[in-house]
Formats: sequence, C-alpha cells, structure tokens
Amino acid sequence: MIFRKCLVAVGLAVSLGLGAATSAAQPSWPQKPVRILVPYVAGGTADMLGRLVANHLSNAFGQPFVVENKGGAAGLIGSQQVARSAPDGYTLVVSGLGSHVVAPVNGQNSFDPMKDFTHIAFLGGPPTVLAVNVSTPVKNAKEFISYVKTMPNGLSWGSPGIGTHGHLIGELFRTDAKLDMIHISYKGAAPPVADLLGNQTQAVFVTLSSAGAHIKAGKLRGIAVTAENRLDDFPDIPTFAESGFPKLTAMSWFSLSGPAGMPASIVNRLNTEVQKALALPDVREKLAKQGIQTRAMDAAAFTKLFASEIEFWTPYVLGLPKEK
Repeated sequence: MIFRKCLVAVGLAVSLGLGAATSAAQPSWPQKPVRILVPYVAGGTADMLGRLVANHLSNAFGQPFVVENKGGAAGLIGSQQVARSAPDGYTLVVSGLGSHVVAPVNGQNSFDPMKDFTHIAFLGGPPTVLAVNVSTPVKNAKEFISYVKTMPNGLSWGSPGIGTHGHLIGELFRTDAKLDMIHISYKGAAPPVADLLGNQTQAVFVTLSSAGAHIKAGKLRGIAVTAENRLDDFPDIPTFAESGFPKLTAMSWFSLSGPAGMPASIVNRLNTEVQKALALPDVREKLAKQGIQTRAMDAAAFTKLFASEIEFWTPYVLGLPKEK
C-alpha cells in the first residue's frame, strides 16, 4: 500500500513537472498576425469599431491585428467562418446584435451564438433614431403619430434591412402606436437616409451614427432616439421613453468574439486592452460625436449580457411580419 502511494506521489510529481515544463515552453500569444473579421461591408459602424480596436490591439500586443470584411447573409457568412476556426486567438469577429442575435433566428441556424463562440468584449454601438425630413410638419413622437393617422394610404418608412435593429424598433413602434406604416427594406443605412433626404420615403429608423450628421446639418429632424437618456451631442432629440414608449430603449451594439473554447488568458488580455482603448479620451470623443455608447465590463459580465439580449429579442424577431 505504501509502495503504491509512493508510486502515485512520484507519478504526480513527474506529471506536474512535465506540465510546468510544457507550459513554460509554450510561446506567448500572439506570435503572428491576428485576423478580425467584420461580417459586413466596409464603412459601417461595425467596420469602424473593428478598425479602431484593431489599431489599439496592434500597438498593445506588437503584432498586426488585421481587419477583413466578409459580408453577406446579414452577418452570418463571416461569423460562421469564425465559429469554425481554431480557438487559438488568431481569428476573431466583430459580433453583435444583428449578426449574432437577430440573424441566427431569422436565418438558417448556421451556428449557435452562445455555444459556438467565446464572447470577449463589449464595444458599444449607437441607438436607433426615428428621423424625418425637415420639410415634414412634425417635431415629436406625438405629432408624428397624429400625422401618420391622417394619411389614407399609410406612411412609408425605411430601415437598413429586414431583421436589423432599425427594422425591429420600427415594427415595435408601429405596433405599439397602432399605426399604418409600410416598411421599405434597404441594404444598409445609407440608402434609406439618402431617400429621406430626397423625400423619396417619409421616415427612417436607422442608427444615429448613420443620420446624425444630417440631423446636425439641419437636413433631417430626429423625432425620438432609443437611448436611455438624451445624448450630450444631440440634446434636442427626446428619447422614446420620455415620448411614451419605454420599451424602445436599446442600442444596436457590437462586440468582439472568437471561436468557442478560447483560452481564458487570451480572452482576459483582449478584454483588458479593448477596455483601455475605449476609455481613451480621443476615442470617447470620436464615438460620442456619432452617438455611440460604450460600457465597461469583463468577459463574464458581457457573456451574460449577450445571453440576455438573445432571450429578450428572439420573441420579437420571430414575430416580425413576413415580407416579400
């Protein structure tokens, strides 16, 4: 019995020794460039946030963090590629509400947004704004509702596409206010904003970062925004909550994720550096001008938020009207 215990003890000591040696022999991460896939075309909020963070991470870790745009299927294509990648920290994705909460419910169930990903850090995002052309004779939600009810054929409104945050908020508003509103689905936020500027459509639900410059220029008017409170850079736009629609308090957020099973050491280092980047004064100023809000949280807290967002939005996504 004593001999067996000695053998176990020796075996354990050797095992621990080998484990320590193996751990010491492993190279530190990263030893080569890291890819960050943005599952949308260049130029949008996800792309901007991805590049902003990538620049900081490149400097912090001494290796290039290279952003690659791989759009398609509302973010599913690029995201699915990352889900199938090795969890070694060298392939990441700019995840978020659209690609990892809405699209999997609307799409082909190509991945499980919780089981197939490691969620690393919350990046933030802009609230959605209901905006009209300044020639439209309404200045607040109450006047907008009254205006829509006078239109015999309903009001046409645009969003960046079926299943986007703008579409979800628009449908919730239409339902709660009991309005006759005709949705026009676009491919991205720029086209509906352009049509609103040209009076080709009568209202839009888009991210504030997409319409903010035109609102500040006096070409569009913000009727209500989904932020929790009025924004310092857009003090004249009331929130939906103060306009009588407390349910419509949300943002179209983006985040950084990787394949399931990433080492906690890499996840925690990335989370720390992302939070450092978002706390820089020049970064905060840049984001604020676009109405983008951030929130500091560790990876565990963000993962809980991710799960709660899926739980909250899934019933609404499933209840969206089917469009031709």
